Parts: sequence; C-alpha cells; structure tokens
Amino acid sequence: MKVLITGAGGQVGRSLRSAAPEWAELLTASHTDLDIADAQAVREYVRVHSPDVIINAAAHTAVDRAESEPELAKRINSDGPRHLAAAARGANARLIHISTDFVFDGVASVPYRPDAPTNPLCVYGGTKLAGERAVLEELPEHSVVLRTAWVYAADGSNFVRTMLRLMKANGAVRVVADQVGTPTSARSLAEVLWKIVGMPDIRGIHHWTDAGVASWYDFAVAIAEEGARLGLVGEGVSVTPITTLEYPTPARRPPYSVLDKGTLLARGVTQVHWRKRLRDILGEIANA
Repeated sequence: MKVLITGAGGQVGRSLRSAAPEWAELLTASHTDLDIADAQAVREYVRVHSPDVIINAAAHTAVDRAESEPELAKRINSDGPRHLAAAARGANARLIHISTDFVFDGVASVPYRPDAPTNPLCVYGGTKLAGERAVLEELPEHSVVLRTAWVYAADGSNFVRTMLRLMKANGAVRVVADQVGTPTSARSLAEVLWKIVGMPDIRGIHHWTDAGVASWYDFAVAIAEEGARLGLVGEGVSVTPITTLEYPTPARRPPYSVLDKGTLLARGVTQVHWRKRLRDILGEIANA
C-alpha cells in the first residue's frame, strides 16, 4: 500500500516515518517538497504518485503566531486539507487528516465526544475546524479526521523540550495549572494513525490521545521528576502553579480539552498512560 505523508518533516511526520509498518510503501513530503496550500501542486503531486492513502500531518501549529498571521494559518490549516481531499477524490485515495482539541471552547466538564458541539476560541482552532469541515465535505466516504491534543516528541519544538531547557537553565519554572487536557506522545499518535490506515472501513471524526488527564502544571512536575531521574535536569527543580490570567497569551486556549476516545477503544485500539509515554520520550532524549 502506497501511503503519502504530508508534513513529513514535523514531529508527527517523523514519528509516522519511524513507526511505519513493513507493508507501507512510503511517500514523504515536507513543506519544501509540497506546499499543501497550492491546489495545483497538490493535484499534480497526487496524480503523479497515485497514493492509496494520504496522512495529512502538515499544519500551521504556532497557536499564538496564528493570531497575527490568520491568512497564512487559513491557507495551511483550512485550504490545504481541502486541496488534499479534492486530489484524493480524483485519485480514488483515502485521506486521514490530523486535527486538534482547539476546535472546542473548553467549557465542558466531561471528555469531549467526536460529535460534541465545536466553538474554537482562537484563529488556530478556527482554521483547523474549517479544515476538518473541508475534508468531510470533499471526501465524506473516504476520509478520517483524527483530533488529538498536547503533542510532543523527543525532538522538535514542544512543551517537553521547552520545559527541559528552562529547568536546566533556571532550576525553576512557573506553569499554568488551570488548563486541563492530556499530553500525547507523537509516537503514540503515529501508531494509532497506522492502525487507522489498516482499518479501511473507519471514516468520520475520531479522537485519540494518551490515557489520563493532567494540567500543564502536572505535566511540568512529571517532566521535572522524570527528567531528574535521568539526569536531564537537576534535582529539586521548583515548579510553581499559576493561573491563565497570570500568563496572558495572544491566543485564547480551552481550559478543559480532554477528548473521549471511545470510538477507537471500541475497535480494540489500546492506549498507554501519558506518564509512561513521557518516560519513554525522556529516555530517548537522555540516550540521544
């Protein structure tokens, strides 16, 4: 089976490549290889390479920067998925599109189901929601939208790498404690995406994260504890909880964005607790 991975240079794209099963014939396209916002380029690339499945890991993920460059975020997060879906339809291919918990406003107190009402609070969330809708409109019978949250990896720019850097440099961090979700290893996400590739009957919107729930503060405490055990940071790093109001950002974020993964769990997909996955990723960093 020929599988095209767009956004192959990002942390999810790299994880998809390293977790690829033997039966997958990979086509990998980073932004320099394929600009998904260019409809003609997408159409021609898909026509020439004729993939059976496209996994779209390309996205404008700089949440705060999207507030000042909404047109660029729209081109990548909204127009790009539409172009990919249209090209997939023309090639009789399936499209698996990665989306985000930021499509929700975070006012719920129970995990968000895939069919829960959406209400994004920021440009990033709004453009990602528009991308979801474009995929489902263009390719309703042969597409999957997989929402995830708080993704990190051993490399790249992410919360874990930022915390390790600040903890090592300063011995202390202040972290928001009133935003709750689930940290998700890019490796976990990649493994589930490959499972979905192998389930051709799955379509529509689904959710996936690692197991468990945490605030950003809880996540940082775990990074400090596990990082100290591996020698990545010093012992006794101070992690101070603060409120969202004490750490204003250009983009508003959902205060609660735990996702209900029941549709995939019912299909036998298994999950691992986020703390174990964090330990695995920190081990990778320590051994690099």
